[in-house]
Amino acid sequence: MPYINIKVTDEGVTPDQKLALIKGATQLMVDVLDKNPATTIVVIDEVNTDNWGIGYDQVTSLRKK
Repeated sequence: MPYINIKVTDEGVTPDQKLALIKGATQLMVDVLDKNPATTIVVIDEVNTDNWGIGYDQVTSLRKK
């Protein structure tokens, strides 16, 4: 039973985009590992940009630059 965890910043990802991620990630498991889509779990975590860092900076401050 594959468990896929996708993390994205909380910057307006739409429900349709989330559904596309779920479908795409599930299909990748089917295509590459021959997994059963009925038992493939996909979780999308939206992370506030204050809680996401790149290098020495928070994404919030990087987006402002």
